[in-house]
Amino acid sequence: MAAADDLAALLVDVVHGGSSLGFLAPLDGEAAVGWWRGLAPAVADGRLAVWAVRDGERITGTIGLGFTDKPNGTHRAEILKLMVHGSARGRGLARTLLATAERAAADAGVTLLVLDTETGSPAQTLYRSMGWTEAGTIPDYAADPAGVLHPTTLFFKKVGGPVAPRPDDPAHQYRSAAR
Repeated sequence: MAAADDLAALLVDVVHGGSSLGFLAPLDGEAAVGWWRGLAPAVADGRLAVWAVRDGERITGTIGLGFTDKPNGTHRAEILKLMVHGSARGRGLARTLLATAERAAADAGVTLLVLDTETGSPAQTLYRSMGWTEAGTIPDYAADPAGVLHPTTLFFKKVGGPVAPRPDDPAHQYRSAAR
């Protein structure tokens, strides 16, 4: 993944900002680069699509869309690792990235999207405002960057029918979401 260093810098910023993304603080750049590079095979074979937005030379946001390879689940996909750099928050970037992934999923024939987020996080408000339905909460699901366990809330959204991409979409896709 050619942008691994830039994506790693974003990941480090978001984790150090307190977001629960599966990592503990302090997260060093080398470990973050290794994690992103480890995703390259999934991106190459179409199991994962990743979009990123740049502001000049820096990546300020990213989102992933994970496809299942189970025969009974090809209709669904998972939203993964929606991240926005601390300096770029409050500008609608998360909303843009999420809409991009939703459109790509629908274009790929996906009809059901799922995601999870830390209960009580600002992300819950975003997902609800974009038509996602809360499915339930799991206690003590994941640790935050400081190692404290928190519940997670599961969401789903029905999508469907091809949607024409917006010509002004700022998200750069690293791999086609088409399967």
